[in-house]
Amino acid sequence: MSSTTISYQGEPGANSHIICAQAYPDWTTLPCASFEEAFAAVNDGRAALAMIPIENSIAGRVADIHHLIPTSGLHIVAEHFLPIHFQLMALPGTPIEALRTVHSHVHALGQCRKIIRRLGLKAVVAGDTAGAAREAAEAGDPSRGALAPAMAAGVYGLDILARDVEDESHNTTRFVVFSPDAVPIPPDLGPTVTSFIFRVRNIPAALYKALGGFATNGVNMSKLESYMVEGQFSATQFYAEVDGHPKDPGLARALDELAYFSRELRIIGTYPAHPFREMTRLAAE
Repeated sequence: MSSTTISYQGEPGANSHIICAQAYPDWTTLPCASFEEAFAAVNDGRAALAMIPIENSIAGRVADIHHLIPTSGLHIVAEHFLPIHFQLMALPGTPIEALRTVHSHVHALGQCRKIIRRLGLKAVVAGDTAGAAREAAEAGDPSRGALAPAMAAGVYGLDILARDVEDESHNTTRFVVFSPDAVPIPPDLGPTVTSFIFRVRNIPAALYKALGGFATNGVNMSKLESYMVEGQFSATQFYAEVDGHPKDPGLARALDELAYFSRELRIIGTYPAHPFREMTRLAAE
């Protein structure tokens, strides 16, 4: 296994590349065309870890990730938060008035509507923000702009025509780090997050009963998302995150109660809560 390589989905200069460089500055980054390939790189030994976006403060959950987690065989060992900033970029020397189209990932276009509307640009969906920057550089068309992170402008030799053009200043993406092995942490380490998946038994009020233990034991559930399994409307799997460590008495009792009403319960990871969580809470008060 490459012990200091971390995989991510996207091209060099993408937001996933940026967070890899920030969180693991001495590691080698491995760009992958898809989330499946980023997971596979860890499973087949080309990378030791995978940095995967799981949710955005504006766009919500990242599509497909929750379907891939149960079958990946990997464990969440850390989380990181990245404030998202988009730059409008184009070929060197291009005046902003010359732009006619702007290319980027669909989420980026949706998060930068104001400047697109103000400049009267035609929005064109690309597969990736950094990929849109690379394609703009390769196209050689001065009327073509891209919305991408600042790193991408440096990677592909583009000029930044307008900085931080996102509509909302709170735009933040949460990433989680996957490893082939769980990393045990002690219960008294500090604020902790536990992620797990479960399927409730096919009995009346099963979900209500299964989740009751978290309320009665004072456990905060910060995330609960459902999705179909194998395309069946009657088969639902849940992904959940709670505050605490499975060895905490309250959470241990809640998980026991959940297991009783579930066909399947699997802990995906227990890891330190990132300080960004507390910063966000304090800012909201």
